[in-house]
Amino acid sequence: MSGHSKWHSIKHKKGAADAKRGKLFSKLARAITVAARDGGGDISGNPTLATAVQKAKEASMPKDKIQKAIDVGTGAGSDGAAIERIVYEGYGPAGVAVLVEALTDNRNRASAEIRHAFSKHGGSLGEPGSVAWIFEKKGAIVVDGSRYGEDDLIGAIDAGAEDVREDDGKLRVICEPTDLTAVREALAGEGIEVESAGLITEPKSSVEVKGHDAERVLKLLDSLDDQDDVDEVYANFDIPADVLEKLAA
Repeated sequence: MSGHSKWHSIKHKKGAADAKRGKLFSKLARAITVAARDGGGDISGNPTLATAVQKAKEASMPKDKIQKAIDVGTGAGSDGAAIERIVYEGYGPAGVAVLVEALTDNRNRASAEIRHAFSKHGGSLGEPGSVAWIFEKKGAIVVDGSRYGEDDLIGAIDAGAEDVREDDGKLRVICEPTDLTAVREALAGEGIEVESAGLITEPKSSVEVKGHDAERVLKLLDSLDDQDDVDEVYANFDIPADVLEKLAA
C-alpha cells in the first residue's frame, strides 16, 4: 500500500472517533449533496454518490442524515445549488504532488485558506493542470478478504477488472470508471457479496519521502484536510509503513 493510501486509511479511522464529529459530518453531508445534485440520488447508478455515502457510513454518520443530504441534492434546494466543486493543485515538501478537491459556497475564502495552508507547511499552490496529470480516477469494488480469495474474483476480469489488491483484510478490485457497474454486476452474478463500490483517485507514480520531509508532508495534508471547504486531499508520496504509523499516531 502506498504511503498516501495508508495515510488516507489512518485519517478516516481517526476521523470516525474524532471529537470534531459534527464538523466531519458536515463535510460528508456536503459531498453527498453535491454528488446527488450532479448525478442523481440513485446510488447504484451514481458512483460518486456511492463513494460519498460509503465514507459517511464508515464514519458512523446516521442514516437519516445521509438521506437528508441526498434529498437536499436531488431537491435542487438552495443549499445544494450554492455549493461549488473546485480542484486545487500544488506541490508539498520534497516535490510531492498534491491535489485538493473542495466543495464550497465561497470560492474566495476557500482559495485563501488553501493557499495559506500550502505556504505555511513548505508547499506552494500551482496553476490548473500542474499536477492533475499525475493522478487518475479508477473504479474500486471492495469485498471481504476473509471470505473470498483472488481466485473467486476471476469473473470480474472478463467484465473489465484490471487488478485485485489486498488492503487491510479487504480485496479491492480495480477497473476503469466506465467499467465499474459491469464489474460489480459480474461479481454479484458469481454470488460475491460486495461491501462497497465507487470511485477512487490514485497517483500514477510516487515520490519516496523520508525524515523531516515526511513529517512536513503529513502536516501539510492534515492542515488541508482540516479546512472546512476541503472534501478530499490526494498526494503521490510514499513513506515506510512503520514510520507513517508513528507520525500519524
